[in-house]
Amino acid sequence: MAEISTAEAEPSKAEAGLYVINGRSSRFTVRATASGLLAAMGHNPTINIGDFSGEVKFDPEKLEASSFRLTIKTSSLGVQDDISDKDRREMERLMNKDVLETAKFPEILYVAPAIAVTNMTGMLYSAMLNGELTMHGVTRGQPITARVVMLGSMLRASGDFSLDQTDYNLKLVSFAGGALKLKDELKFSFEIVARKQE
Repeated sequence: MAEISTAEAEPSKAEAGLYVINGRSSRFTVRATASGLLAAMGHNPTINIGDFSGEVKFDPEKLEASSFRLTIKTSSLGVQDDISDKDRREMERLMNKDVLETAKFPEILYVAPAIAVTNMTGMLYSAMLNGELTMHGVTRGQPITARVVMLGSMLRASGDFSLDQTDYNLKLVSFAGGALKLKDELKFSFEIVARKQE
């Protein structure tokens, strides 16, 4: 299937297919798997991504022209587990200062210039994004598969993917004096809502 860049698409079609992410209606979380003493208690931290924005170009008649761009503010990541305020502050301090180094790397960027989209049935699509993820100064290819539902002027995309922290030179840290250690793999889960740009 030949790809069609958005630049080659008719202007009216490109405008018609631009959807902007609504962060307040969307959900994006990261699950870290624990090892160590507290792992036996099932304490696998869940981190909420609170501030992200982006856009997707999507036209059912020109599926090859689809593209996606997402920007995450690293300082917006927060621990959402039911733990003490003291533990939460300590985990977030380590995450921001020692792991993500938010002062030096304020954003995480994911760009997929083209997406392979398949119509499953009706307004339901399967999308394969072969994009690049830039985090902590490192850029790597990151494939993501998403289930997309088109509802009038709104798109809702959901899915999950995994990555290893060490691939992005992220420091593996421990909490509570080493009783809680985080494994290399992080599991991301998302449900993103995007609304048609008028």
